[in-house]
Amino acid sequence: MSVTAAQGFTAAGIAAGIKANGNPDLALVVNNGPRLAAAGVFTSNRVKAAPVHWSEQVLRGGTVSAVILNSGGANACTGPKGFQDTHATAEKVAAALNGHGSGAEHNAGEIAVASTGLIGVLLPMDKLLPGVDTAVAALSADGGEDAAIAIKTTDTVHKTAVVSRGSSHPDGGGGWTVGGMAKGAGMLAPGLATMLVVLTTDADLDSATLDKALRAATRTTFDRVDSDGCMSTNDTVLLLASGASGRVPAYEEFAEAVRAVCADLARQLIGDAEGASKDIRIEVVGAASEDDAVEVGRSIARNNLLKCAIHGEDPNWGRVLSAIGTTKASFDPDRLNVAINGVWVCKNGSVGEDRDLVSMKDREVRITADLATGSESAVIWANDLTAEYVHENSAYSS
Repeated sequence: MSVTAAQGFTAAGIAAGIKANGNPDLALVVNNGPRLAAAGVFTSNRVKAAPVHWSEQVLRGGTVSAVILNSGGANACTGPKGFQDTHATAEKVAAALNGHGSGAEHNAGEIAVASTGLIGVLLPMDKLLPGVDTAVAALSADGGEDAAIAIKTTDTVHKTAVVSRGSSHPDGGGGWTVGGMAKGAGMLAPGLATMLVVLTTDADLDSATLDKALRAATRTTFDRVDSDGCMSTNDTVLLLASGASGRVPAYEEFAEAVRAVCADLARQLIGDAEGASKDIRIEVVGAASEDDAVEVGRSIARNNLLKCAIHGEDPNWGRVLSAIGTTKASFDPDRLNVAINGVWVCKNGSVGEDRDLVSMKDREVRITADLATGSESAVIWANDLTAEYVHENSAYSS
């Protein structure tokens, strides 16, 4: 169901020939209204891809009628020509939708563009632009899965999530839905992750409400995925509202639904991280502030020695303490506690329970770091460092 789970949306995913292997590489999501409200969050990397610059401008208007996404090329670090190609793509989508008789008049200034793939290479516009016509012709209320497949790069699986409240059918009691799709498997680090995400809802909400809910959701989900410490140039998360359900949910209920979809997709990103054999849930508790908890969690997540130890199923808690010690967080080294999979292997900054009690056979490894300073906490998701990750990122240019 993905991005077409909510009423008012159609989507398509096709092979335009951007990828040399012939796999699907062009996705289109169209908001058929009646409302065309939208919000977006983008990479915090100072080097931004052309489609990020374009879509940031589009989102300032708070209106998006369609999103065109390609895999197989990031269109990043491509100079003025790259931005011209992005503009041309938006113009082509608007013209194709208008020619298809899709209803409301479309214009390029309301078409968001997103790209993912190799940095520093211009897109093959002779293939992408004709592909837009093919994608428009393929638009369907059942096209969400095809769209999710078309945005994959090194992803091994496509990623979708849906949350519904009540009945989403117009005659079934007036419910509403939030759906979404994501891609991402490497370059996963805060500032979002190297990810493209499109979220949709048929709730009848304005762009300011969408923006508030989206930023709250990404702060505790996508921004706390830290696979390899590398930040992308192309991160894009969009939330579109069609208003087709006619329902105006309470903000708190809507924000929680958006957060739940984002959390589901973020967890799928970690589960599909390049070469990973372990998913690591790092929970920092007892912190003096949430910022301290997040800083400590990120430091633990980016400790390559620890990531290697976890790959080898070694509960090396000393590497956790070492990572904590590099931060500016408030703590007393003699009061730190660390648990791995529920076994408190470190107590009061020293030897705790027998590390041989720790089982690390399962895919998920849980690390709890107690700073014993306050009452704030945060969770960061990471994964282990493997030979497969090194191989993939030496064999694949990214």
